[in-house]
Amino acid sequence: MPPFKKKKPKKKGYTPPTGQEEFIRVKLPRGKQSIGKVESRLGGGRMRVRCFDGHTRVCRIPGRLKRSLWVRDNNFVLVEPWEFGGDEKGDVIYKYRPAQVVWLKRKGHIKEVTVDLDEF
Repeated sequence: MPPFKKKKPKKKGYTPPTGQEEFIRVKLPRGKQSIGKVESRLGGGRMRVRCFDGHTRVCRIPGRLKRSLWVRDNNFVLVEPWEFGGDEKGDVIYKYRPAQVVWLKRKGHIKEVTVDLDEF
C-alpha cells in the first residue's frame, strides 16, 4: 500500500481571477504634492525625481518608510516638497503600482514627458 500523501493547503486570501474588473484605489496628490518619475538613484536613500509640476527634485525616503518602500528607476512616485527649498528637495511618500499607473494615464493625471533633459 502506498504511503499517505498530504494535500497542499490552499493559500489564504487568494481568489482566482474571474474576468471582472477590479476596483483600484489610487492616492492622488493633495495640496503641494505632485506625481513624479524617478530618473536615477543617488545612493544613501536619495533619488532624482522629475515631477510633473516642472521641477526636478532630489528626494529622500523618510525614515518611517525606508524599509517598506522599495523604489527603482522609472517608478512613478508621489512627492511632497519640503517647506524650505521645495523646488529642489522633497520626500517620496508613496510608490504607484503598475495598475495604478495605467489608471492615472487613462484619467489624464500622468502625461507623457516630451521635454528634453538639456532644457533643465
